[in-house]
Amino acid sequence: MHFQFEVAQPAGGGAQPASGPPADATDLLRQLLEVQREHLALTRAVHDPAARWRTVLARWQNDFPGLPDACKHVLPLLERTYIDLIAELTEHLRNQTDALANEFALAEFLDRYGMRLGQLVTVLSVVGPIAEMASQQQT
Repeated sequence: MHFQFEVAQPAGGGAQPASGPPADATDLLRQLLEVQREHLALTRAVHDPAARWRTVLARWQNDFPGLPDACKHVLPLLERTYIDLIAELTEHLRNQTDALANEFALAEFLDRYGMRLGQLVTVLSVVGPIAEMASQQQT
């Protein structure tokens, strides 16, 4: 098969330049830098895990005035419990080489450790940022 393409030159003299003087490159770079700084500030605000909790606690500060300090107080206990559970889990797996050998053993293992471990992680992820805010308020 043979194909033949014919391309004609476009009519006119090409793209017309924008009317008015060209923008100053330094001014454009300054504007670009300003936009990037704004973008960075917004990104930091979005990815700040404590920002959400600061807003919630500010709204309920009168009803729960001691909550950040209470979270700061119980956080080490929760962390210790979490680490103890992981230590127990690893010791269990180390002592029983066939602990995950079949579906029944895996289900028993997950029933024993999975739910508690997952729930403790959730509790830590809520209490941790609030406790951190209490530390930041004291400094």
